[in-house]
Amino acid sequence: MERKKATDFPQELLNIFDRYVHGEISRRAFLDAAKKYAVGSLTAMAIWESLRPNYALAEQVAKDDKRLQSSYETVPSPEGNGRIRGYFVRPVNPSQKLPGVLVIHENRGLNPYIEDVARRFGLENFIGFAPDGLTSVGGYPGDEEKAAALFKTVDEKKMFEDFVASAQWLKTRPECTGKIGAVGFCFGGTTVNNLAVRLPDLGAGVAFYGRQPGPEDAAKIKAPLLLHYASLDARITDGWPAYEEALKANHVTYAAYVYQGANHGFHNDTTPRYDDAAAKLAWQRTIDFLNKYLRS
Repeated sequence: MERKKATDFPQELLNIFDRYVHGEISRRAFLDAAKKYAVGSLTAMAIWESLRPNYALAEQVAKDDKRLQSSYETVPSPEGNGRIRGYFVRPVNPSQKLPGVLVIHENRGLNPYIEDVARRFGLENFIGFAPDGLTSVGGYPGDEEKAAALFKTVDEKKMFEDFVASAQWLKTRPECTGKIGAVGFCFGGTTVNNLAVRLPDLGAGVAFYGRQPGPEDAAKIKAPLLLHYASLDARITDGWPAYEEALKANHVTYAAYVYQGANHGFHNDTTPRYDDAAAKLAWQRTIDFLNKYLRS
């Protein structure tokens, strides 16, 4: 199946789609705006369909990969929604305890793309746990629009406590060295930044195109951070200079990269906004960063 690329679409259309994905406009509003780009036999609905995730493209690591063992685990979250369910991945028969990586999803819940990312970490010799922030409303429903609608119904503060509980659960797993990092995408990137504020014992944080905390919160960060931004993602990337100033002022260890010509969501290989070169470079930088700060 041929993958559409961001360059196959006008940037203005991608920006409108980004607003739809993040709940700023409805599907109807997107379709109305997309009509001006519908030419020939191409309809606005066809444009919408072509920009949506195609999970057949996502699987880099098969669910039944013999090198990994995976399961769905439920974590108590008394300060949050009571419990949170997640996808737990670890290498088969590791020779020693391994560092853990909390994998935090976009504003859609635990979809196949995020599960695949967790498996990728497993193959890099980490223990991966990808919690589903939609647990309290029945979990990821298998449909992106339904997931987005459900996401808006979950109490933000309670969901954040669910991720805090997930981090503590992962840290204390018998398979884990006690060193954990957090990696997140979009909403998950924002959550990683906030976990770095909240958890003084976080070993490392990697945020892909996540919103930045304010200066007062940034002053609380102890974890080393790796921050990935996209040059065409002004909604998020415009907040980076002020964040960098706060990190510098508080002597936080960080590395940050703005990937030129890349859109928000460039790591998500299920949509046309995926940027192969940026995604692969950001992934290698992520693995190197986690190895450096979680294995020492």
